Amino acid sequence: MIIGVPKEIKNNENRVALTPAGAKELAKHGHEVYIMKSAGEGSGFHDDDYVRAGAKILPTIEDVYGIADMIIKVKEPIEPEYDLIKENQLLFTYFHFASYKPLTEAMIRTKAVCLAYETVEKADRSLPLLIPMSEVAGRMAVQEGAKYLEKPMKGRGILLGGVPGVNPAKVLILGGGIVGTQAAKMAAGLGADVTIVDINLQRLRYLSDIMPANVSTLMSNEYNIRELLPQQDLIIGAVLIPGAKAPHLITRDMLSIMKPGAVLIDVAVDQGGCIETCKPTTHQNPTFIIDGVIHYCVANMPGAVPYTSTVALTNATLPYALELANKGWKEACRKHKELALGLNIINGNVVYKAVADAFGLPHEDVENFIK
Repeated sequence: MIIGVPKEIKNNENRVALTPAGAKELAKHGHEVYIMKSAGEGSGFHDDDYVRAGAKILPTIEDVYGIADMIIKVKEPIEPEYDLIKENQLLFTYFHFASYKPLTEAMIRTKAVCLAYETVEKADRSLPLLIPMSEVAGRMAVQEGAKYLEKPMKGRGILLGGVPGVNPAKVLILGGGIVGTQAAKMAAGLGADVTIVDINLQRLRYLSDIMPANVSTLMSNEYNIRELLPQQDLIIGAVLIPGAKAPHLITRDMLSIMKPGAVLIDVAVDQGGCIETCKPTTHQNPTFIIDGVIHYCVANMPGAVPYTSTVALTNATLPYALELANKGWKEACRKHKELALGLNIINGNVVYKAVADAFGLPHEDVENFIK
């Protein structure tokens, strides 16, 4: 199979979808790998590294899309890429369709095959291709939150862990999944007073067992969240419904009960956000303020640490990319149910129900396309 890796062109996106080590594995299996010139530079990987691994370098993004049977990316295609995508071309990347109708409509028009990292799901309900970036984003959320709590950043001027004789900051984490767990570990390690809320009592029991004494758990509901908000310094939104839009757990009116200079970080913003007042921002302009509350809503947080993110992502995606390249997407998805769940749009048909439901579009059974 001919595999293409374009350079990411989303604002301040420095990751690349494939490391030289990943390119070498694909080449070893007899596949042709084409990397766009300087695609890996932002992550610390140079064109010569890819050439030594057996890949070929192409000068333009048009060349990569034009030659490839399968495109491997990090972020969803953006508008300049829409017309480059070919009918029947396999796109393997993060899409988050349910949060952005124009992207969904554009991919329907291309008649490409869109296999989304974020909806590949194992039998135990884990999301293997979302986990590595969720781990990065969860840890980064605390790092960024600590920074924006500083007074020069217009925050409350509070040190996350406090010092002897001074109380630490209070941190509320909405959601106890991968992002929330990693955020709690980081915040607790810095000495903050942490509360995790979740709707899954079994998950709360697990978190209560493994977390240190400065982390408490609470059932997630509107009453409890409203009771907690006035005391919090940093709130991290870490809610995910696979393939669907995140629910709003913090609404516009709740900002009025929060401390001035408190910080909201919505890691779920690429799925529509779990905080009503959040809208996607960029690493270049990461924050905005509403009612004195700082909102940090960068949609590609792991892009700020591209070396770590790129290696972690390739570690997770490469086994699946090899299956798709070795067997073709139909056979690979027939043999591996988790890959079939990654299929969102096939030749203009929406085959992932949550995406169809988000926009009132017709839904087709994925089995009709892979049998």
